[in-house]
Amino acid sequence: MKSLHLISLLLQYPSRELQEVSGELRERLALDPALPADAVAALDPLLTRLETSDIYDAQETYVELFDRGRAHSLHLFEHVHGESRDRGQAMVDLRQRYLDAGLEPQGNELPDYLPLFLDYCSTLPEAAARDTLAEPGVVLIALAARLAEKQSDYAPLFAMLCEIAGVEMDEEAAKAMPPPDDPETLEALDAQWQEEEIRFTAEAAPDPGAACPKVNALLDLMRDPSLASTATRN
Repeated sequence: MKSLHLISLLLQYPSRELQEVSGELRERLALDPALPADAVAALDPLLTRLETSDIYDAQETYVELFDRGRAHSLHLFEHVHGESRDRGQAMVDLRQRYLDAGLEPQGNELPDYLPLFLDYCSTLPEAAARDTLAEPGVVLIALAARLAEKQSDYAPLFAMLCEIAGVEMDEEAAKAMPPPDDPETLEALDAQWQEEEIRFTAEAAPDPGAACPKVNALLDLMRDPSLASTATRN
């Protein structure tokens, strides 16, 4: 599944370098027999836009879509942990998986950044890559549905990831993770991302926004990949 690395490039902040290799990416994805031909063809609008649009327009579209709010965040744990303290341990566990595989994450991105996770998956044998990609399947399904609703040309890319992972994009699965209320103004965005106060108490209060069972199962898999052997795909 080396092409997962190519897909990770398409999900990164657009650059002139990406524009220059968009044609080559299209050719290499089309030649990979492990990828569904119709799913690759559905990426054509995205590849064409990235290749031909003004770089600043492409970057503005990217930021508006993925960075302005949480609904389309490319950080996997954002969708299941938010800003809770549990996210920190999940990050540590995921980074350790990268290190155990002989990979040293570079740059400033957090371990749960989807392009980084795809790069990790691309180093695995095909069966293991598909199983590992299926671990955050509920997040991939939710993102595919939300982007399709916005008629984004990134939506087919997430649909293809779901197909590679073998997770079914049905309506029930898409609704398993309700989208957050993203802000309408920059002021509201600043307020939403403000770090919550940390309080130390003898007992943790029940979380009224606790994740659904499907999300909890996802977290178990991300923390302990050995559970994947007993998991049943959707």
